[in-house]
Amino acid sequence: QVQLVESGGGSVQAGGSLRLSCAVSGNTYGRYSMGWFRQAPGKEREGVAVTGPDGSTSYADSVKGRFTISRDNNEKILALQMNSLKPEDTARYYCAAILKRGGDRWSWESYNYWGQGTQVTVSS
Repeated sequence: QVQLVESGGGSVQAGGSLRLSCAVSGNTYGRYSMGWFRQAPGKEREGVAVTGPDGSTSYADSVKGRFTISRDNNEKILALQMNSLKPEDTARYYCAAILKRGGDRWSWESYNYWGQGTQVTVSS
């Protein structure tokens, strides 16, 4: 089993920054895909940033240039640095790990493990 625990959410004014962390524990071996997703009230869960087993990264257009995903494989931590936050970034943020075979890394349903999420609220 794999456990993911997010932290770092909170309330911030527009233009501010937050850093989310996702601690990974359990039976994980080698490298694997991970991602950050978010879900706002009344909306579908959407991909924010993903990172592959080779360390490659990719971002949703809405966060490019503002968010940075990074991982520390030794410490088993996935981070999301969020700068220049906007009210539309308000959502519950989730980290996900380990793609199902043949899964689309931008599809939240393609991951085997999820955290409980952390709330990010950006006020104007």
